[in-house]
Amino acid sequence: MNDVTAPAPEPIRFFGTSWVTRGGDYWLRRAAVSLGALVTVVAGALVLRFAVAGVALSRSGGLVNGMLLLAIAVCTCLAGLRMWKIVTAGRDSLTGWMAEDRSLGAVWLIGCVGSAAAYFLRSLVEAPGEAVQRAAWEEAKARTAKRRAARPGRPGGKKGKR
Repeated sequence: MNDVTAPAPEPIRFFGTSWVTRGGDYWLRRAAVSLGALVTVVAGALVLRFAVAGVALSRSGGLVNGMLLLAIAVCTCLAGLRMWKIVTAGRDSLTGWMAEDRSLGAVWLIGCVGSAAAYFLRSLVEAPGEAVQRAAWEEAKARTAKRRAARPGRPGGKKGKR
């Protein structure tokens, strides 16, 4: 029995392992994910617009309105950059402030439009996270092939009597 088996590809959210062969199911899922992300961008922008309109109705002044718009813009940019890094290089590549989930949770929540926009843009190119998974899978296949080549014959079998 061979103790080294070929590695299985890791599934990607919404795509499973259809990203490996890029069959018809893959393209349908990519279109659905792109459309879903675009709908999320529009819905999030609408919610933020209502929030800004509510603050504007309070007549709190131009400074408060300006600071609110600046805060939303900064949170959206930061969340978008973080999501872009996640879908192109993987969650393990996050370091420093980008890796903070709890302390910066409000920033990621306010910046949901930026996250959804980055996810939408990446889904136009490939399944978000596909490049990371494909690289990891290819590396695992290469390691497996190298191990198999280094141990020909029956590596676990008994040696003959001498």
